[in-house]
Amino acid sequence: MTRCHYFYSGQVNSLRDQALDAAIELLGTQGLKALTHRRVDERADLPQGSTSNYFRTRDALLRGVADAILEREISGMQAAFAPRSAEELLEALVSLLDRTTEDQRTLTTARLVLFMEASHNPALRESLGRGRTALEAALQGALRELGATDTVASTRAVMACAEGLILHRVARHDDSDIRPVLELVVRAALA
Repeated sequence: MTRCHYFYSGQVNSLRDQALDAAIELLGTQGLKALTHRRVDERADLPQGSTSNYFRTRDALLRGVADAILEREISGMQAAFAPRSAEELLEALVSLLDRTTEDQRTLTTARLVLFMEASHNPALRESLGRGRTALEAALQGALRELGATDTVASTRAVMACAEGLILHRVARHDDSDIRPVLELVVRAALA
């Protein structure tokens, strides 16, 4: 079996990063039941017990995966929240959703699996909530700069729309054009 270099290809990875890459790939391709310390070790081609050295419990592994996903997603979103016009915001959102549901489909699917698990796991819900809070703050600032009068409601509307589109693209394999829907919501948010 070859090492999993799904998310950090071309870079030298720590064993912990390799375990996280493998865990994300397992979650995103096979679901929550596939996520065991042993399967992560096998997928990452690590010695047995390596993953449990970094993440002692299943909950610790789930939180580690959530934190890794958050770190990887946030690092790719910076440009989306510095638009100079409604059109730039729309373009950035379309690009972000395309990247999230196409290039990073496995990562996004893993995140969606974690969201469902978080409905009854408070620690995981807290980990995922930090990402939501950071994303909301960045989007709210961008909408404020673009002239939105009710930035809280506008942010919630844009995020709900984006989350729904992501869910449809991933879960339903819906490849319809997202631009008209996002444009409607962005224009309404800035009206």
